[in-house]
Amino acid sequence: MASPKVWWDVAKKCFTVGLISLTISDRFCSITHILGHSMSPTFNPAHSTFDDYVLVEKYCLRRYNFSCGDVIVFSSPSNHREKHVKRIMAMPGDWLTLSDPYDIVKIPHGHCWVEGDNSASSVDSRSIGPVPLGLAQGRVTHILWPPQRMGKVERVVPQHRLSYL
Repeated sequence: MASPKVWWDVAKKCFTVGLISLTISDRFCSITHILGHSMSPTFNPAHSTFDDYVLVEKYCLRRYNFSCGDVIVFSSPSNHREKHVKRIMAMPGDWLTLSDPYDIVKIPHGHCWVEGDNSASSVDSRSIGPVPLGLAQGRVTHILWPPQRMGKVERVVPQHRLSYL
């Protein structure tokens, strides 16, 4: 049986590793499991048998350094325990054309317009309106799992939807 000193040393090392891991996860990056098909084919394409796990970069939260085309993780405006993953289509002050070419919306200060890549199965800004940037929890940068899909998440900018009035 190990002596109390050995157990104390193990406990201190575990506590230190836990604090370092928590700091990294809170301030710099974390790994998130993607469920559902609202972002298909970017995440969880129909032909894949595994759900995607992604790297979420959090350094962008210091100054809300996001841009159109970024994929973000954010808390649901109606239930802060729910996380959603969507693509930013417009930033504050942008004018965005909706499905009807005569239907244009201006994004208010402190908000962004998000949509899923698979519009048929996505609950996004088209139904909930602009999302406050304060609900953002980070930007998705890479797919980590499954191995055959591992790689960088591309930024897709919706040029045809933005209007300059």
